Amino acid sequence: MSQRSTKHVIEKYDKAEFGFWLYLMTDIILFASLFATYMILRPNNADGPTAAELLDPSYALIETIVLLASSFTCGIAVLALRFGKKTLSIASLIFTLLLGATFLVLELSEFTELVHEGHTWQVSAFLSGFFTLVATHGLHIFIGLIWGSAMLTYVLKFGRTDDSMRKLTLFSLFWHFLDLVWIFIFSIVYLGAAL
Repeated sequence: MSQRSTKHVIEKYDKAEFGFWLYLMTDIILFASLFATYMILRPNNADGPTAAELLDPSYALIETIVLLASSFTCGIAVLALRFGKKTLSIASLIFTLLLGATFLVLELSEFTELVHEGHTWQVSAFLSGFFTLVATHGLHIFIGLIWGSAMLTYVLKFGRTDDSMRKLTLFSLFWHFLDLVWIFIFSIVYLGAAL
């Protein structure tokens, strides 16, 4: 590869990484807005059940453990690929996706139970804020599962390359970001409801 084409490839990756960080910053702003909205709307339950009566911190703790475990396996996937252990990287990525899917099923199960009991987003401002915040995080998890599946296919096909390392690292940063957002959701929404 010539020096000119190498420079072009590096510039291309620099732009992609800059774009990713820009996207992540907009996501931080989005979630900060949703957290602020939730905090303002939380006391407005229209004389219906409060957060303490509806939300189960122990159930959310199970979701938290599942998502943190997926973050751990995602980190293992990146490290394994960095050290040329393709099989371990693939296995770790599969576990990440399975744990992420499990988290999503648990979240959807919680939503289904709330809706079945008549506690929809239309009932009160508190529930509107709750469903918007938590469902937005769930949507990001769903997108992460699609991205992770694409990364799994990419690593299976190409193994360890500079390109696959960059892409898997960016996916890992996104996945860890979602875990961090969930920690805030768990602390503010679920533990906050118990206090």
